[in-house]
Amino acid sequence: MAASSTGGLTTRPTALLLDFGGVVFATRKRPDGMATMAAHVEEVLARGGQHVPAEELLPVLQGGQVALKHWKHAQSRRLEPTELDHRTIWREFYGGPLPEPAREILAGSAGALQELLTATLAEHVVRPGIPELLDLAEDLGVPVGIVSNAHSGRAHRALLARHGLEDRFAVQVYSDEVGIRKPHPGIVELAARALGTTASRCWYVGDTQDRDVVAGRRAGVSAVVLTRHTHTDDPPFPVRETADAVLDTPAELVPLLRDADARDGADRARSGPARAAARDGATTTGARHDLPSAILLDHGGVIAVSTPDEAVRRRFAEHLAQRLTRAGYAVSTDGAASALQEARVRHRAWKTTHETPRHAAVSDAARSAAVPEIDAATFWVDLVAPCLDGVVGEEASAGTTPQEVVVGPTAQETAPGRTADGAGSVDGSRAGMRDWLRAECHDLMVRYARSKSVPTVRPGVRALLERARDLGVPVAVVSNTVCGRAVRDELAEAGLDELVGAHVYSDELGVRKPDPTTARTALVALDADPARAWFVGDKPGRDVPAARGAGVGTVVLVRGGSTPDAELDALGPLGRAGAITPDVLATHPDLVVDGVDDLVRLVLP
Repeated sequence: MAASSTGGLTTRPTALLLDFGGVVFATRKRPDGMATMAAHVEEVLARGGQHVPAEELLPVLQGGQVALKHWKHAQSRRLEPTELDHRTIWREFYGGPLPEPAREILAGSAGALQELLTATLAEHVVRPGIPELLDLAEDLGVPVGIVSNAHSGRAHRALLARHGLEDRFAVQVYSDEVGIRKPHPGIVELAARALGTTASRCWYVGDTQDRDVVAGRRAGVSAVVLTRHTHTDDPPFPVRETADAVLDTPAELVPLLRDADARDGADRARSGPARAAARDGATTTGARHDLPSAILLDHGGVIAVSTPDEAVRRRFAEHLAQRLTRAGYAVSTDGAASALQEARVRHRAWKTTHETPRHAAVSDAARSAAVPEIDAATFWVDLVAPCLDGVVGEEASAGTTPQEVVVGPTAQETAPGRTADGAGSVDGSRAGMRDWLRAECHDLMVRYARSKSVPTVRPGVRALLERARDLGVPVAVVSNTVCGRAVRDELAEAGLDELVGAHVYSDELGVRKPDPTTARTALVALDADPARAWFVGDKPGRDVPAARGAGVGTVVLVRGGSTPDAELDALGPLGRAGAITPDVLATHPDLVVDGVDDLVRLVLP
């Protein structure tokens, strides 16, 4: 037995969670398993009128098996991987190269096919020590559960029944039945809760480092044990987490369970937070507690102020017109400029519609609802495209002459060569333009974001960032924006990017302020104590509730941004806000300052 640490194995678990393959069962591939399966699939397809010989199906199924193997390795790198459903497995992985009718036949029988495949490809033999381990657990009153990544839980259940083990397990949790797979900690936590306990009081036994050890550690189990099997010592990539013990067979787990202290384990679980607090206190002894744990800065209005520039907007409109015309959707620069102006109005309306107030006067459901950010495809296809419909086909600056076509009772103009019927119809042209916008939306969004206005870095920003760097206070940018890439480019051009520790942009996160997920994500990225963090913004309706909702200790608004000074003066800091009700707290800052340069003195003395 090899062990990295047996500390978690000294206390008897309140539940024992076992992987299926590699722990309860040893598996060995049948050399002719896939050929047998190919013959069966040939029969299934033939019943539906699709005749594909087994010798042609064999490499198709083998290719699907290889693709699934790579997919599984990729999922092991994810924090919370989900599981494939049976239809996807058989329609896309195993049946992907086949004609569409054949794919649909396989998808319709996917559950049965997957069960048969699991039983056909490998032999399953109960591993040494499993009967004795189950007997001991029963004697000790420790319930046992299965936690397994499986593409056919029903096949695994049938195997347990066939070997007389079905009634030895209090719960069976399979990834295809619950929709998540290891190393997602939720699958371990689910099994623990089902057995009336918590993951922190369970032992988890697996056979892989990248899935089982990582899942156990993420779930916070008391101990993780590996029983060596095919891939135990050969993970697909290096894994930082280690097991408490690595055993050659499950039989070696029997004495470990027998010798474990029978104390309830709850005492240890309860003392965990106290030990962690003591540890954290030790590491921070001597630190300057007068300094913030982090500074979160809005971009627009705080780091930089932006001024609309019609010449810059015009150049982008010209660029858009040229690209659309080159793709066959003729539009003039004036037409593109007009469409973009209309789209900006539509975008402001979209934000108003989707932005939920974050104060006490609204319902709990409204206050807790996510505030979504628009994505590039939605912006260009749903907002901009309708504005372009009325101008595409008008006389373009290149001198093309539009032709009149008839769509229903109305005469409309479209580009040369496009007719009112077939693929060249106006409706077809509109659909094609939307496909073009969808394909080009990300590149267009960067250029559009840079064209909206010209940014100027505010006085004091560099001094604040450099002072934070010198004192070891991490800084994050937390910004509502249609294009985080454009903001990063602006910071780099200003020479500020190296002074920023984390970036949180609404278009990349999928939610926008006032959603507190924005500020919360930055705090996590900087590993910062929210209560000691500062948030600096310029919008009381977005920045303040985002910061408050994330538990930020000090919220500051800066004059000179997008909120008129008179509005900030009327709002005032909390000290002048009167009664501190939840409504007031959600929208009132702790401080209002004249400029960013004031923050150096206030935040980083």
